[in-house]
Amino acid sequence: MSYDNQNIFAKIIRNELPSEKVYEDSETIAIMDIMPRANGHVLVIPKSACRNMLDATEVQLLACMKTVKKVSLAMLNAFAADGITVQQFNETAGGQEVFHLHYHVLPRHDGVPIRQPSAAIEKMEVLKENAEKIRKKIEI
Repeated sequence: MSYDNQNIFAKIIRNELPSEKVYEDSETIAIMDIMPRANGHVLVIPKSACRNMLDATEVQLLACMKTVKKVSLAMLNAFAADGITVQQFNETAGGQEVFHLHYHVLPRHDGVPIRQPSAAIEKMEVLKENAEKIRKKIEI
């Protein structure tokens, strides 16, 4: 399988498309998912090209996991969450829709199910508000 450098995340990384950034370091970015399945749903993405976990380097995987943990800890505090769900999909049969490695990080509350996938885009002001809550709690 080949990497398509015109995928939506590659364009976001190159600042060709807008996003609501929560966190960024030299190797990763964390952005708000525009179709969140929970309030505060974030995507963690390596800045370097890789299709998914199956072709990622150990460096890319480690960098992503460090950011996933950092964002997860911030989410617990920002949303008074009871837990965190992390999802990562590989290839079409595995549920992957955008072919650039990414991790879904969702704050969770006891008894509140994840919303069903939808094509509804969240209001930008809600995304900005949730991003700010997380940014305030991230420990650098």
